Amino acid sequence: MQLTGSEIVVECLKEQGVDTVFGYPGGTILNIYDTLYKHSDEIRHILTSHEQGAAHAADGYARATGKVGVCLATSGPGATNLVTGIATAYMDSVPMVAITANVTLPMLGKDSFQEVDIAGVTMPITKHGYIVKNVEELAGTIRRAFTIAKSGRPGPVLVDITKDVTAAVCEYTPRPVEEKSRAYRCTEEEMDRAVEYIRSARKPYIYLGGGAVISDACEEVAAFAELIDAPVCDTLMGKGAFDGRSDRYTGMIGMHGTKTSNLGVSQCDLLIALGARFSDRVIGNPKKFAENAKIIHMDIDAAEINKNIRADASLVGDLKLLLQELNRRLEKQQHSEWMETIADLKAKYPLKYDDSQLSCPYVIETIDRVTKGEALITTDVGQHQMWAAQYYRYTKPRTFLSSGGLGTMGYGLGACIGAQLGQPDKICINIAGDGCFRMNMNELATASRYNIPIIQVVINNHVLGMVRQWQTLFYGKRYSQTVLSDKVDFCKVAEGLGCEAIRVTRKEEVQPAIEKAIALKAPVLIECIIPEDDKVFPMVPAGAPIVEVFDGDDLKKKNES
Repeated sequence: MQLTGSEIVVECLKEQGVDTVFGYPGGTILNIYDTLYKHSDEIRHILTSHEQGAAHAADGYARATGKVGVCLATSGPGATNLVTGIATAYMDSVPMVAITANVTLPMLGKDSFQEVDIAGVTMPITKHGYIVKNVEELAGTIRRAFTIAKSGRPGPVLVDITKDVTAAVCEYTPRPVEEKSRAYRCTEEEMDRAVEYIRSARKPYIYLGGGAVISDACEEVAAFAELIDAPVCDTLMGKGAFDGRSDRYTGMIGMHGTKTSNLGVSQCDLLIALGARFSDRVIGNPKKFAENAKIIHMDIDAAEINKNIRADASLVGDLKLLLQELNRRLEKQQHSEWMETIADLKAKYPLKYDDSQLSCPYVIETIDRVTKGEALITTDVGQHQMWAAQYYRYTKPRTFLSSGGLGTMGYGLGACIGAQLGQPDKICINIAGDGCFRMNMNELATASRYNIPIIQVVINNHVLGMVRQWQTLFYGKRYSQTVLSDKVDFCKVAEGLGCEAIRVTRKEEVQPAIEKAIALKAPVLIECIIPEDDKVFPMVPAGAPIVEVFDGDDLKKKNES
Protein backbone atom coordinates (compact mmCIF):
# COMPACT_ATOMS: atom_id res chain seq x y z
CA MET A 1 0.00 0.00 0.00
CA GLN A 2 1.09 3.57 -0.70
CA LEU A 3 1.79 5.60 2.47
CA THR A 4 3.45 8.88 3.31
CA GLY A 5 6.62 8.86 5.38
CA SER A 6 4.76 10.05 8.47
CA GLU A 7 2.22 7.24 8.03
CA ILE A 8 5.09 4.76 7.70
CA VAL A 9 6.55 6.02 11.00
CA VAL A 10 3.28 5.41 12.80
CA GLU A 11 2.69 2.02 11.15
CA CYS A 12 6.20 0.91 12.14
CA LEU A 13 5.57 2.00 15.73
CA LYS A 14 2.39 -0.07 15.77
CA GLU A 15 4.33 -2.98 14.25
CA GLN A 16 6.75 -2.81 17.20
CA GLY A 17 3.93 -2.89 19.72
CA VAL A 18 4.40 0.72 20.79
CA ASP A 19 1.36 2.01 22.68
CA THR A 20 2.79 5.16 24.28
CA VAL A 21 5.16 7.87 23.04
CA PHE A 22 6.42 11.03 24.71
CA GLY A 23 7.26 14.23 22.92
CA TYR A 24 6.80 17.84 21.94
CA PRO A 25 5.76 19.04 18.46
CA GLY A 26 7.38 21.61 16.20
CA GLY A 27 7.52 22.70 12.58
CA THR A 28 9.62 19.98 11.01
CA ILE A 29 7.84 17.11 12.75
CA LEU A 30 4.31 18.36 12.09
CA ASN A 31 3.55 15.71 9.48
CA ILE A 32 4.24 12.96 12.00
CA TYR A 33 2.11 14.69 14.63
CA ASP A 34 -0.72 15.10 12.13
CA THR A 35 -0.65 11.34 11.53
CA LEU A 36 -0.47 10.59 15.27
CA TYR A 37 -3.66 12.66 15.65
CA LYS A 38 -5.39 10.26 13.29
CA HIS A 39 -4.15 7.23 15.24
CA SER A 40 -4.67 8.57 18.77
CA ASP A 41 -6.88 5.59 19.61
CA GLU A 42 -3.93 3.24 18.94
CA ILE A 43 -0.90 5.20 20.15
CA ARG A 44 -1.16 7.43 23.20
CA HIS A 45 0.97 10.57 22.95
CA ILE A 46 2.04 12.29 26.17
CA LEU A 47 2.85 15.97 25.71
CA THR A 48 5.58 16.77 28.21
CA SER A 49 6.55 20.25 29.34
CA HIS A 50 10.05 20.00 27.86
CA GLU A 51 11.77 17.60 25.46
CA GLN A 52 14.18 16.50 28.18
CA GLY A 53 11.15 15.39 30.18
CA ALA A 54 10.02 13.37 27.17
CA ALA A 55 13.35 11.56 26.97
CA HIS A 56 13.34 10.81 30.70
CA ALA A 57 9.72 9.62 30.51
CA ALA A 58 10.56 7.27 27.63
CA ASP A 59 13.51 6.04 29.69
CA GLY A 60 11.34 5.44 32.78
CA TYR A 61 8.72 3.66 30.67
CA ALA A 62 11.41 1.39 29.23
CA ARG A 63 13.02 0.58 32.58
CA ALA A 64 9.68 -0.12 34.25
CA THR A 65 8.33 -2.37 31.47
CA GLY A 66 11.36 -3.81 29.69
CA LYS A 67 9.94 -2.49 26.40
CA VAL A 68 11.55 0.06 24.10
CA GLY A 69 10.73 3.64 25.12
CA VAL A 70 9.96 6.15 22.38
CA CYS A 71 10.33 9.93 22.38
CA LEU A 72 9.76 12.50 19.64
CA ALA A 73 11.14 15.98 19.03
CA THR A 74 11.34 18.54 16.29
CA SER A 75 14.59 19.82 14.77
CA GLY A 76 17.18 22.15 16.27
CA PRO A 77 16.59 22.94 19.95
CA GLY A 78 13.84 20.34 20.15
CA ALA A 79 16.31 17.63 19.20
CA THR A 80 19.16 18.98 21.32
CA ASN A 81 16.86 19.11 24.35
CA LEU A 82 16.72 15.29 24.13
CA VAL A 83 20.49 14.93 24.45
CA THR A 84 20.76 14.66 28.25
CA GLY A 85 17.98 12.08 28.32
CA ILE A 86 19.60 10.08 25.52
CA ALA A 87 22.95 10.14 27.33
CA THR A 88 21.25 9.03 30.55
CA ALA A 89 19.72 6.05 28.75
CA TYR A 90 23.02 5.22 27.07
CA MET A 91 25.00 5.11 30.31
CA ASP A 92 22.42 2.84 31.96
CA SER A 93 21.75 0.55 28.95
CA VAL A 94 18.11 1.55 28.48
CA PRO A 95 16.36 0.59 25.21
CA MET A 96 15.04 3.78 23.62
CA VAL A 97 14.28 5.06 20.13
CA ALA A 98 14.42 8.84 19.75
CA ILE A 99 12.71 10.06 16.59
CA THR A 100 13.53 13.58 15.45
CA ALA A 101 12.67 15.50 12.30
CA ASN A 102 15.07 17.78 10.47
CA VAL A 103 14.87 20.43 7.78
CA THR A 104 14.18 19.34 4.21
CA LEU A 105 16.97 17.67 2.25
CA PRO A 106 17.80 20.72 0.07
CA MET A 107 18.23 22.82 3.22
CA LEU A 108 20.59 20.44 5.06
CA GLY A 109 24.06 21.83 5.66
CA LYS A 110 23.06 25.45 5.01
CA ASP A 111 22.59 26.61 8.62
CA SER A 112 18.88 26.65 7.98
CA PHE A 113 16.42 27.75 10.63
CA GLN A 114 16.43 25.21 13.48
CA GLU A 115 18.89 22.93 11.71
CA VAL A 116 21.22 20.80 13.83
CA ASP A 117 23.17 17.67 12.90
CA ILE A 118 21.56 15.75 15.74
CA ALA A 119 22.90 12.42 14.47
CA GLY A 120 26.40 13.85 14.75
CA VAL A 121 25.73 15.43 18.13
CA THR A 122 24.47 12.16 19.62
CA MET A 123 26.96 9.80 17.97
CA PRO A 124 28.98 9.18 21.18
CA ILE A 125 25.85 8.59 23.30
CA THR A 126 23.79 6.24 21.14
CA LYS A 127 24.18 2.63 20.06
CA HIS A 128 23.52 3.87 16.55
CA GLY A 129 22.18 6.93 14.79
CA TYR A 130 20.45 7.37 11.44
CA ILE A 131 19.45 10.28 9.24
CA VAL A 132 16.80 9.24 6.73
CA LYS A 133 16.88 11.17 3.44
CA ASN A 134 14.91 8.73 1.30
CA VAL A 135 11.40 7.58 2.09
CA GLU A 136 12.16 4.16 0.59
CA GLU A 137 14.63 3.56 3.45
CA LEU A 138 12.38 4.76 6.25
CA ALA A 139 10.56 1.58 7.30
CA GLY A 140 13.74 -0.53 7.27
CA THR A 141 15.58 2.08 9.31
CA ILE A 142 12.93 2.26 12.01
CA ARG A 143 12.78 -1.51 12.25
CA ARG A 144 16.58 -1.73 12.57
CA ALA A 145 16.50 1.00 15.21
CA PHE A 146 14.17 -1.04 17.42
CA THR A 147 16.20 -4.22 16.89
CA ILE A 148 19.44 -2.47 17.83
CA ALA A 149 17.88 -0.70 20.83
CA LYS A 150 16.68 -3.90 22.47
CA SER A 151 19.25 -6.50 21.36
CA GLY A 152 22.43 -7.46 23.18
CA ARG A 153 23.28 -4.72 25.64
CA PRO A 154 20.32 -2.36 25.19
CA GLY A 155 20.65 1.34 24.54
CA PRO A 156 19.23 4.36 22.73
CA VAL A 157 19.06 4.72 18.95
CA LEU A 158 18.38 7.99 17.14
CA VAL A 159 16.36 8.22 13.92
CA ASP A 160 16.46 11.68 12.32
CA ILE A 161 14.09 12.16 9.37
CA THR A 162 14.10 15.09 6.96
CA LYS A 163 10.73 16.83 6.69
CA ASP A 164 10.34 16.09 2.99
CA VAL A 165 10.70 12.37 3.73
CA THR A 166 7.78 12.56 6.16
CA ALA A 167 5.64 13.94 3.30
CA ALA A 168 6.92 11.72 0.47
CA VAL A 169 4.97 8.62 -0.60
CA CYS A 170 6.18 5.08 -1.23
CA GLU A 171 5.04 1.47 -1.02
CA TYR A 172 4.81 0.10 2.49
CA THR A 173 4.60 -3.59 3.35
CA PRO A 174 3.91 -4.61 6.96
CA ARG A 175 6.46 -6.95 8.48
CA PRO A 176 6.05 -8.99 11.66
CA VAL A 177 8.64 -8.36 14.35
CA GLU A 178 11.27 -11.09 14.40
CA GLU A 179 12.57 -11.79 17.88
CA LYS A 180 16.15 -13.01 17.95
CA SER A 181 16.85 -16.08 20.03
CA ARG A 182 18.88 -15.51 23.18
CA ALA A 183 22.31 -17.07 23.36
CA TYR A 184 25.64 -16.95 25.15
CA ARG A 185 29.01 -16.87 23.43
CA CYS A 186 31.47 -18.27 25.97
CA THR A 187 33.38 -21.47 25.24
CA GLU A 188 33.30 -24.78 27.10
CA GLU A 189 36.79 -24.03 28.41
CA GLU A 190 35.67 -20.69 29.86
CA MET A 191 32.61 -22.27 31.44
CA ASP A 192 34.72 -25.08 32.94
CA ARG A 193 37.17 -22.56 34.38
CA ALA A 194 34.36 -20.62 36.07
CA VAL A 195 32.88 -23.82 37.50
CA GLU A 196 36.27 -24.83 38.90
CA TYR A 197 36.80 -21.45 40.57
CA ILE A 198 33.36 -21.68 42.18
CA ARG A 199 33.94 -25.23 43.40
CA SER A 200 37.29 -24.36 44.98
CA ALA A 201 36.15 -21.10 46.64
CA ARG A 202 35.80 -20.92 50.40
CA LYS A 203 34.58 -17.31 50.62
CA PRO A 204 32.57 -16.48 47.47
CA TYR A 205 30.70 -13.20 47.06
CA ILE A 206 28.13 -12.25 44.39
CA TYR A 207 28.21 -8.70 43.04
CA LEU A 208 25.07 -7.78 41.06
CA GLY A 209 24.77 -5.03 38.46
CA GLY A 210 22.04 -3.70 36.21
CA GLY A 211 22.54 -6.51 33.70
CA ALA A 212 20.83 -8.87 36.12
CA VAL A 213 17.69 -6.73 35.89
CA ILE A 214 17.89 -6.18 32.13
CA SER A 215 18.27 -9.91 31.38
CA ASP A 216 15.37 -10.88 33.67
CA ALA A 217 17.75 -13.20 35.48
CA CYS A 218 16.42 -12.67 39.00
CA GLU A 219 15.18 -16.23 39.51
CA GLU A 220 18.48 -17.60 38.24
CA VAL A 221 20.44 -15.25 40.52
CA ALA A 222 18.44 -16.40 43.56
CA ALA A 223 19.00 -20.07 42.66
CA PHE A 224 22.71 -19.42 42.04
CA ALA A 225 23.17 -17.72 45.42
CA GLU A 226 21.54 -20.67 47.19
CA LEU A 227 23.52 -23.19 45.16
CA ILE A 228 26.94 -21.71 45.90
CA ASP A 229 25.95 -20.56 49.43
CA ALA A 230 27.19 -16.98 49.00
CA PRO A 231 26.27 -13.50 50.20
CA VAL A 232 24.97 -10.97 47.65
CA CYS A 233 25.64 -7.26 47.23
CA ASP A 234 24.42 -4.97 44.46
CA THR A 235 25.06 -1.72 42.68
CA LEU A 236 22.62 1.14 42.30
CA MET A 237 21.51 -0.31 38.96
CA GLY A 238 21.20 -3.83 40.34
CA LYS A 239 18.55 -2.97 42.92
CA GLY A 240 15.69 -5.47 42.92
CA ALA A 241 17.62 -8.16 41.06
CA PHE A 242 17.93 -9.94 44.43
CA ASP A 243 15.49 -9.86 47.33
CA GLY A 244 16.53 -7.01 49.62
CA ARG A 245 14.93 -8.78 52.57
CA SER A 246 16.97 -11.98 52.14
CA ASP A 247 19.48 -12.98 54.83
CA ARG A 248 22.06 -13.33 52.07
CA TYR A 249 21.67 -9.72 51.01
CA THR A 250 24.28 -7.33 52.39
CA GLY A 251 23.29 -4.08 50.71
CA MET A 252 24.92 -1.87 48.16
CA ILE A 253 28.66 -1.89 47.47
CA GLY A 254 30.89 1.10 46.77
CA MET A 255 31.16 4.74 47.71
CA HIS A 256 27.95 4.71 49.75
CA GLY A 257 27.71 0.96 50.15
CA THR A 258 27.31 -0.80 53.46
CA LYS A 259 30.33 -1.63 55.59
CA THR A 260 29.34 -5.29 55.33
CA SER A 261 29.46 -5.30 51.53
CA ASN A 262 32.65 -3.27 51.26
CA LEU A 263 34.52 -5.20 53.95
CA GLY A 264 33.08 -8.55 52.86
CA VAL A 265 34.13 -8.11 49.22
CA SER A 266 37.57 -7.05 50.44
CA GLN A 267 37.85 -10.34 52.38
CA CYS A 268 36.36 -12.77 49.85
CA ASP A 269 38.44 -15.24 47.84
CA LEU A 270 36.09 -15.29 44.83
CA LEU A 271 34.08 -12.35 43.52
CA ILE A 272 31.43 -13.18 40.92
CA ALA A 273 30.31 -10.09 39.01
CA LEU A 274 26.95 -10.57 37.31
CA GLY A 275 26.00 -7.93 34.75
CA ALA A 276 28.13 -5.24 36.37
CA ARG A 277 30.76 -2.97 34.85
CA PHE A 278 33.05 -2.26 37.84
CA SER A 279 32.19 1.44 37.93
CA ASP A 280 34.63 3.77 39.67
CA ARG A 281 31.89 4.53 42.25
CA VAL A 282 31.84 0.82 43.09
CA ILE A 283 35.50 -0.19 43.08
CA GLY A 284 37.22 2.90 44.48
CA ASN A 285 40.96 2.30 44.06
CA PRO A 286 41.10 -0.40 41.34
CA LYS A 287 44.51 -1.64 42.53
CA LYS A 288 43.05 -2.40 45.97
CA PHE A 289 39.66 -3.74 44.91
CA ALA A 290 38.98 -7.35 45.98
CA GLU A 291 42.74 -7.89 45.91
CA ASN A 292 42.47 -11.23 47.76
CA ALA A 293 39.98 -12.69 45.31
CA LYS A 294 39.80 -14.44 42.01
CA ILE A 295 37.26 -12.64 39.82
CA ILE A 296 34.66 -14.12 37.51
CA HIS A 297 33.05 -11.51 35.27
CA MET A 298 29.82 -12.37 33.45
CA ASP A 299 28.41 -9.78 31.04
CA ILE A 300 26.68 -9.55 27.66
CA ASP A 301 29.10 -6.87 26.48
CA ALA A 302 32.58 -8.22 25.72
CA ALA A 303 33.93 -4.65 25.81
CA GLU A 304 33.36 -4.55 29.57
CA ILE A 305 35.61 -7.56 30.23
CA ASN A 306 38.99 -6.43 31.63
CA LYS A 307 38.10 -2.77 31.02
CA ASN A 308 38.26 -1.60 34.64
CA ILE A 309 39.20 -4.74 36.56
CA ARG A 310 41.18 -7.75 35.30
CA ALA A 311 39.08 -10.92 35.42
CA ASP A 312 40.50 -14.39 36.08
CA ALA A 313 37.56 -15.93 34.21
CA SER A 314 34.99 -14.33 31.97
CA LEU A 315 31.71 -15.51 30.49
CA VAL A 316 30.26 -13.36 27.72
CA GLY A 317 26.59 -13.67 26.88
CA ASP A 318 23.03 -13.36 28.09
CA LEU A 319 23.26 -13.52 31.87
CA LYS A 320 20.04 -15.48 32.27
CA LEU A 321 21.30 -18.25 29.99
CA LEU A 322 24.79 -18.22 31.51
CA LEU A 323 23.38 -18.70 35.00
CA GLN A 324 21.02 -21.42 33.83
CA GLU A 325 24.03 -23.31 32.47
CA LEU A 326 26.13 -22.72 35.58
CA ASN A 327 23.27 -23.79 37.84
CA ARG A 328 22.92 -26.98 35.80
CA ARG A 329 26.61 -27.83 36.15
CA LEU A 330 27.17 -26.96 39.81
CA GLU A 331 26.42 -29.07 42.83
CA LYS A 332 25.34 -27.56 46.18
CA GLN A 333 28.15 -25.77 48.01
CA GLN A 334 28.45 -25.20 51.76
CA HIS A 335 30.19 -22.12 53.21
CA SER A 336 28.68 -21.92 56.69
CA GLU A 337 31.77 -20.37 58.32
CA TRP A 338 31.92 -17.64 55.65
CA MET A 339 28.20 -16.92 55.94
CA GLU A 340 28.57 -16.63 59.71
CA THR A 341 31.36 -14.10 59.18
CA ILE A 342 29.08 -12.06 56.93
CA ALA A 343 26.22 -12.32 59.44
CA ASP A 344 28.56 -11.00 62.15
CA LEU A 345 29.51 -8.04 59.93
CA LYS A 346 25.83 -7.27 59.31
CA ALA A 347 25.13 -7.35 63.05
CA LYS A 348 28.16 -5.16 63.82
CA TYR A 349 27.64 -2.59 61.05
CA PRO A 350 23.92 -1.99 60.42
CA LEU A 351 22.78 1.09 58.55
CA LYS A 352 21.74 3.73 61.07
CA TYR A 353 20.75 7.36 61.29
CA ASP A 354 19.68 9.95 63.85
CA ASP A 355 16.02 9.15 64.46
CA SER A 356 15.44 11.99 66.91
CA GLN A 357 14.19 14.27 64.12
CA LEU A 358 12.69 14.17 60.65
CA SER A 359 15.20 12.83 58.14
CA CYS A 360 15.24 11.37 54.65
CA PRO A 361 16.05 7.81 55.84
CA TYR A 362 12.99 7.99 58.08
CA VAL A 363 10.85 9.14 55.16
CA ILE A 364 12.19 6.30 52.98
CA GLU A 365 11.60 3.67 55.67
CA THR A 366 8.06 4.97 56.17
CA ILE A 367 7.36 4.77 52.43
CA ASP A 368 8.71 1.19 52.49
CA ARG A 369 6.47 0.31 55.42
CA VAL A 370 3.30 1.95 54.06
CA THR A 371 3.72 0.46 50.57
CA LYS A 372 4.92 -2.91 51.95
CA GLY A 373 7.90 -2.65 49.61
CA GLU A 374 5.61 -2.91 46.57
CA ALA A 375 5.99 0.62 45.19
CA LEU A 376 7.96 1.61 42.12
CA ILE A 377 10.55 4.16 43.21
CA THR A 378 12.28 6.65 40.94
CA THR A 379 14.89 9.11 42.14
CA ASP A 380 16.89 12.08 41.09
CA VAL A 381 20.60 12.26 41.98
CA GLY A 382 22.30 13.10 45.25
CA GLN A 383 21.90 12.30 48.93
CA HIS A 384 18.23 11.36 48.60
CA GLN A 385 19.18 8.90 45.84
CA MET A 386 21.64 7.10 48.11
CA TRP A 387 19.20 7.06 51.01
CA ALA A 388 16.51 5.63 48.69
CA ALA A 389 18.96 2.90 47.67
CA GLN A 390 19.92 2.17 51.28
CA TYR A 391 16.65 2.31 53.20
CA TYR A 392 13.96 1.01 50.84
CA ARG A 393 14.13 -2.79 50.57
CA TYR A 394 13.62 -3.70 46.92
CA THR A 395 12.38 -7.23 46.36
CA LYS A 396 11.53 -7.15 42.66
CA PRO A 397 13.31 -5.98 39.50
CA ARG A 398 12.30 -2.79 37.66
CA THR A 399 11.06 -1.15 40.84
CA PHE A 400 14.03 1.19 41.37
CA LEU A 401 14.71 3.60 38.52
CA SER A 402 17.60 6.03 38.86
CA SER A 403 20.29 7.66 36.76
CA GLY A 404 23.35 5.67 37.76
CA GLY A 405 25.99 6.20 35.10
CA LEU A 406 25.38 9.81 34.09
CA GLY A 407 24.00 11.00 37.43
CA THR A 408 21.37 13.24 35.85
CA MET A 409 19.74 15.78 38.15
CA GLY A 410 16.15 16.25 37.02
CA TYR A 411 15.77 12.67 35.81
CA GLY A 412 13.27 11.33 38.31
CA LEU A 413 10.01 13.18 37.70
CA GLY A 414 9.87 12.46 33.96
CA ALA A 415 10.95 8.87 34.62
CA CYS A 416 8.22 8.48 37.23
CA ILE A 417 5.58 9.70 34.77
CA GLY A 418 6.80 7.21 32.16
CA ALA A 419 6.98 4.39 34.70
CA GLN A 420 3.46 5.00 35.96
CA LEU A 421 2.07 4.95 32.42
CA GLY A 422 3.94 1.71 31.79
CA GLN A 423 2.90 0.15 35.11
CA PRO A 424 -0.46 1.75 35.94
CA ASP A 425 -1.20 -0.69 38.77
CA LYS A 426 1.92 0.35 40.68
CA ILE A 427 2.21 3.10 43.27
CA CYS A 428 4.90 5.26 41.64
CA ILE A 429 6.90 7.62 43.82
CA ASN A 430 9.68 9.96 42.78
CA ILE A 431 12.12 11.00 45.48
CA ALA A 432 14.04 14.17 44.71
CA GLY A 433 16.15 16.72 46.50
CA ASP A 434 15.18 20.37 46.30
CA GLY A 435 18.12 21.07 43.95
CA CYS A 436 17.16 18.29 41.54
CA PHE A 437 13.47 19.09 41.68
CA ARG A 438 14.11 22.61 40.41
CA MET A 439 15.65 21.17 37.25
CA ASN A 440 12.47 19.62 35.80
CA MET A 441 9.65 20.48 38.21
CA ASN A 442 7.66 21.81 35.25
CA GLU A 443 6.79 18.19 34.46
CA LEU A 444 4.26 18.35 37.30
CA ALA A 445 2.14 20.13 34.69
CA THR A 446 2.35 16.98 32.56
CA ALA A 447 1.22 14.83 35.48
CA SER A 448 -1.72 17.13 36.23
CA ARG A 449 -2.71 17.48 32.55
CA TYR A 450 -3.24 13.72 32.26
CA ASN A 451 -4.06 13.13 35.96
CA ILE A 452 -1.16 10.70 36.26
CA PRO A 453 -1.23 9.57 39.92
CA ILE A 454 2.43 9.92 40.78
CA ILE A 455 3.70 10.99 44.20
CA GLN A 456 6.54 13.52 44.12
CA VAL A 457 8.48 13.57 47.39
CA VAL A 458 10.81 16.55 47.72
CA ILE A 459 13.48 16.17 50.38
CA ASN A 460 14.12 19.83 51.11
CA ASN A 461 17.26 20.68 53.07
CA HIS A 462 17.64 24.04 51.31
CA VAL A 463 21.09 23.06 50.01
CA LEU A 464 22.70 20.96 47.30
CA GLY A 465 23.11 18.18 49.83
CA MET A 466 25.67 15.85 48.28
CA VAL A 467 27.90 18.66 47.06
CA ARG A 468 27.64 20.31 50.48
CA GLN A 469 28.61 17.00 52.11
CA TRP A 470 31.80 16.94 50.04
CA GLN A 471 32.45 20.60 50.84
CA THR A 472 32.06 19.79 54.55
CA LEU A 473 34.35 16.76 54.50
CA PHE A 474 36.95 17.70 51.91
CA TYR A 475 36.74 21.46 51.19
CA GLY A 476 37.02 23.05 54.63
CA LYS A 477 33.28 23.88 54.82
CA ARG A 478 33.56 26.43 52.02
CA TYR A 479 29.98 26.27 50.78
CA SER A 480 30.44 27.75 47.35
CA GLN A 481 27.08 28.07 45.55
CA THR A 482 25.40 25.18 47.35
CA VAL A 483 22.95 27.09 49.59
CA LEU A 484 19.41 27.16 48.15
CA SER A 485 17.71 29.01 50.99
CA ASP A 486 15.45 31.36 49.02
CA LYS A 487 11.80 32.24 48.62
CA VAL A 488 10.73 29.31 46.39
CA ASP A 489 7.63 27.59 47.82
CA PHE A 490 7.42 24.11 46.29
CA CYS A 491 3.90 23.49 47.58
CA LYS A 492 2.62 26.63 45.90
CA VAL A 493 4.49 25.68 42.72
CA ALA A 494 2.82 22.26 42.74
CA GLU A 495 -0.61 23.75 43.35
CA GLY A 496 0.01 26.29 40.60
CA LEU A 497 0.79 23.42 38.22
CA GLY A 498 -2.45 21.66 39.10
CA CYS A 499 -1.29 19.17 41.75
CA GLU A 500 -2.13 18.55 45.38
CA ALA A 501 0.58 19.53 47.88
CA ILE A 502 1.43 18.54 51.45
CA ARG A 503 4.25 19.97 53.59
CA VAL A 504 5.79 17.76 56.28
CA THR A 505 7.99 19.15 59.06
CA ARG A 506 7.66 16.46 61.77
CA LYS A 507 8.13 12.70 61.83
CA GLU A 508 4.55 12.00 62.89
CA GLU A 509 3.26 13.77 59.77
CA VAL A 510 5.06 11.50 57.30
CA GLN A 511 2.84 8.40 57.33
CA PRO A 512 -0.48 10.29 57.12
CA ALA A 513 0.91 12.34 54.21
CA ILE A 514 1.93 9.23 52.28
CA GLU A 515 -1.37 7.47 52.97
CA LYS A 516 -3.33 10.54 51.87
CA ALA A 517 -1.26 10.88 48.68
CA ILE A 518 -1.88 7.23 47.77
CA ALA A 519 -5.61 7.53 48.49
CA LEU A 520 -6.02 10.63 46.30
CA LYS A 521 -5.04 8.72 43.13
CA ALA A 522 -3.87 11.99 41.63
CA PRO A 523 -0.52 13.76 41.25
CA VAL A 524 0.62 14.87 44.70
CA LEU A 525 3.73 16.63 45.99
CA ILE A 526 4.96 15.95 49.52
CA GLU A 527 7.65 18.37 50.69
CA CYS A 528 9.71 17.11 53.63
CA ILE A 529 11.83 19.68 55.45
CA ILE A 530 15.04 18.13 56.84
CA PRO A 531 18.25 19.57 58.39
CA GLU A 532 20.79 21.01 55.97
CA ASP A 533 23.74 19.04 57.33
CA ASP A 534 22.39 15.49 57.31
CA LYS A 535 24.96 13.26 55.61
CA VAL A 536 24.89 9.98 53.72
CA PHE A 537 26.91 7.31 55.49
CA PRO A 538 28.73 5.00 55.07
CA MET A 539 31.10 6.69 52.64
CA VAL A 540 34.36 5.97 50.85
CA PRO A 541 36.47 8.95 49.75
CA ALA A 542 36.81 9.21 45.97
CA GLY A 543 39.65 6.99 44.72
CA ALA A 544 40.25 5.33 48.10
CA PRO A 545 40.04 1.54 48.59
CA ILE A 546 36.52 0.51 49.55
CA VAL A 547 37.92 -1.12 52.70
CA GLU A 548 38.41 2.45 53.98
CA VAL A 549 34.66 2.90 54.28
CA PHE A 550 33.67 5.09 57.24
CA ASP A 551 30.46 6.23 58.91
CA GLY A 552 29.39 9.03 61.23
CA ASP A 553 30.74 7.28 64.32
CA ASP A 554 34.14 6.83 62.68
CA LEU A 555 34.18 10.50 61.68
CA LYS A 556 33.30 11.59 65.19
CA LYS A 557 36.10 9.49 66.68
CA LYS A 558 38.57 10.88 64.17
CA ASN A 559 37.60 14.48 64.95
CA GLU A 560 37.86 13.83 68.69
CA SER A 561 41.32 12.24 68.46
